[in-house]
Amino acid sequence: MSRRVDRINGLLREEISKLLLREIKDPRLSGLLTITQVTTSSDLRNAKVYLSVLGDDEANTDALQGIQSAATFLRKQLRERLRLKYVPFLTFEIDDSMETADHIFRLMDQARQESDASLLSDEGIRGAGPKSSSTIDFEQ
Repeated sequence: MSRRVDRINGLLREEISKLLLREIKDPRLSGLLTITQVTTSSDLRNAKVYLSVLGDDEANTDALQGIQSAATFLRKQLRERLRLKYVPFLTFEIDDSMETADHIFRLMDQARQESDASLLSDEGIRGAGPKSSSTIDFEQ
């Protein structure tokens, strides 16, 4: 991606966040909603907006429906606020990377706890390890 597209992605993310906070009064968007990422196509005609919603699947669905119903309003407001030749068409998707990362960390913790438990219960492991009485002579 070019530097210009990266700059526009950041600008869109910031402006959409401000609009959601100050201008949108949809009750479906009343929960904790975060714009995690904006990915704009290289021709700047389309942008995917990834959002994270605190709550269950129903809250995700409600927020997605609410923000999709406000997409035209958001694009119009962006056109007024930004000095771009083309304001991209916005599509919205739920970003589930936080839930995926949380699930992976829980699996890693569970595997580590099981490994620690098996090491402590294993009789052969207690005697293993470096012997303090042995010395190594490097001079010959």
